[in-house]
Amino acid sequence: MKRSAGRRARQSRIISELETNPLLTDEEIAVNLGVSVSTVRLDRAVTGIPEVRERMRTMARQAGSKLRSLKREEIIGDLLDLQPDEWALSTLQTTSEMAFRHTAFVSDHYIYAMASSLAVAVIEADMVIPGSARVRYRSPAKVGERLIARAKVGTKKGNKYVVSVRIRVGEQEIFIGRFITVVEECGNGSSLEVRGE
Repeated sequence: MKRSAGRRARQSRIISELETNPLLTDEEIAVNLGVSVSTVRLDRAVTGIPEVRERMRTMARQAGSKLRSLKREEIIGDLLDLQPDEWALSTLQTTSEMAFRHTAFVSDHYIYAMASSLAVAVIEADMVIPGSARVRYRSPAKVGERLIARAKVGTKKGNKYVVSVRIRVGEQEIFIGRFITVVEECGNGSSLEVRGE
């Protein structure tokens, strides 16, 4: 009886952890709960929770159906969640091709591109371009790490939106960006002055 109560409590905790962070791997859940990876896999199977790759695919399909300002392939990383004009979530698995000068560190332009594309993707309009950006790199990312970016729409003034983007590796924040994105009317031929802050 005690064993089944403990199992139910553990399964409830797994469900709760995945509601908070659906990108957790079985290994990360096992560490958080102090159990073996095989125990987590068994509990997931019993509760009908798919593995992280399948959860990510499902999230990506749902988010992609809401995407308007970019094509899915124009986003750097994988779009996982999108609430247009509110917030968005993406992830990027880094590889050795992204390394800076043959080091173990990810080149900064991949991190910036991930943030910039998410800042555009979160706005619900046909033509959105970055107007300006203020960014801060807090810590380097290493090849092989998974980056998680979250964009949040702040104020809107006319056709301009302030979008903040934060990127982290695990629990460590490595990048903060504040983008001013501009909604342009399609085909009006107007030019936009783009400058850094």
